[in-house]
Amino acid sequence: MNILISNDDGILARGLAVLGEVCASLGQVTVVAPDREQSGTSHSLTLHRPLHATRRPDATFQVDGTPTDCVLLAIGMLMPEKPDFVISGINHGQNMGEDVFYSGTVAAAMEGLVAGIPSIAVSYAGSDVDLLATHKDGLHALLRRIVDVKDFPTETLLNINLPAIPGDQVKGVKVTHLGSRVFSEEIALMKDPWGKDIYWIGGGRITWTGDADSDFRATSDGYISVTPLHMDMTNYGLLEVVRKWFPGD
Repeated sequence: MNILISNDDGILARGLAVLGEVCASLGQVTVVAPDREQSGTSHSLTLHRPLHATRRPDATFQVDGTPTDCVLLAIGMLMPEKPDFVISGINHGQNMGEDVFYSGTVAAAMEGLVAGIPSIAVSYAGSDVDLLATHKDGLHALLRRIVDVKDFPTETLLNINLPAIPGDQVKGVKVTHLGSRVFSEEIALMKDPWGKDIYWIGGGRITWTGDADSDFRATSDGYISVTPLHMDMTNYGLLEVVRKWFPGD
């Protein structure tokens, strides 16, 4: 089995190293990741300049582009064969609720899905990256079960979030839906050295909501959340309602 792994925290990220170790026991691993932090880049492509893919001594590739660039280059140019799975992560921080629209980690997995490859995004819902290594065994068991699934659903990626606790304290796995989060005071007004207003996006306070089956509730309760996502964002329940807005057309 050939596995492509990438991330949005960069080629030197602790989470990428842990994911590489876990995936090496599942198959042949190719690592293609950004050469620097690319969090929040979503599904963006670099179209205004050429890209460089540099092969490192450890046989991994670093790309001066976005996570989506990395997966696109890996599948189209850098790998001799199409991978069987694209696995992105482990992100340093959760990717739950509305995060999936901003996340470069989820976008890398989504790009695999665009290419028709089963894909998985893995994130850690905490800030203590030293705990990532304690999740190796649990993550290995979970990924093994996933990659062994026959007839993996097409047009679907699995968004996995590990709880912010040591791996031996994880209570189990829950299949979830996306919760919801609200940022407060996420834009800071500052002054540049010349006294002009500048704005810094980030920080602030996050409020999470979600019922018992949400990703937020699962990780808060000490479970690994597994949320199936797909690309079709059509609200099928409203198709007929919206059609009635345009009678006769």
